[in-house]
Amino acid sequence: MSLLDCYQRAGKIASQVREDARKKYHVGSTLLEICETVEAQIRSMGAQPAFPVNASLNEIAAHYTAEPGDQTVVKEGDVLKIDIGVHVEGYIADTAVTVCYDPKYDALARSAETALAEAVRMARANTKASDIGRVIETVIGRMGFRPIQNLSGHSLQQYVIHAGKSIPNIWTIGSSFALQPNEAYAIEPFATTKDGMGVVHEGKVRNIFGITSRKPSKEKEADELLATIWERYRTLPFALRWLTDAYDEGRLRRLADVLIKKKNIHAYPILVEAKGKTVVQAEHTLIPTESGANVITL
Repeated sequence: MSLLDCYQRAGKIASQVREDARKKYHVGSTLLEICETVEAQIRSMGAQPAFPVNASLNEIAAHYTAEPGDQTVVKEGDVLKIDIGVHVEGYIADTAVTVCYDPKYDALARSAETALAEAVRMARANTKASDIGRVIETVIGRMGFRPIQNLSGHSLQQYVIHAGKSIPNIWTIGSSFALQPNEAYAIEPFATTKDGMGVVHEGKVRNIFGITSRKPSKEKEADELLATIWERYRTLPFALRWLTDAYDEGRLRRLADVLIKKKNIHAYPILVEAKGKTVVQAEHTLIPTESGANVITL
């Protein structure tokens, strides 16, 4: 398949999986059940997860995925972000939805969705990323909420989720890159309540990982694990629960700790709203053209 065909197929699958997740009633389900169900659906449709499904609750904005045996349950009153990545031959579609189980947060979730729609509408080749950020900030602010200023969208490349270019969720002063045709970008507004800080900080939990170096660690078992990770996931993020078919959990955690200390793999921390306020998210992936944008996750 061509590059564009891969993106289109990944986007179609990601969109279907997202909408199925949006329609389900998740109260009473564990985060493990949600993550594994979504990931299984991606695989059943002929693609692979581009990263572990993020199932982030309430004040956790991003980067929470289920631990092996995770028993965290979605409750009435929770706000659940489900962030989904799908890849076909390494070409990635990234999309997200927020599901609210407290009606008082419905308007907050709509602010992220509306900001995303406005940003997508203006996106095309040569649109400045800072102008997209200004639209997102304006829409969320106009609706009475606050954007998360230190989270952003990003460029995508084959087997690379964050490919070096950031699309802000606020207006940024100074130099800004312009969207390029035939490059893929994820636009993802995050918003919180008016009394939130509007920034996130790193939490203690780290349960998503990625390879940073393939240099041998000089511990045989750890190097065997590193080879397995590379063979399965290349440079894409992964979760330890994806490897429990080959390793028992205790051994897996010990070897992962070795690889972290040797700087072979990196652990991504969860991102938490600084004042503990609820966060929502919406996201699409698009490929700009001269006349508009091919939004592959619609």
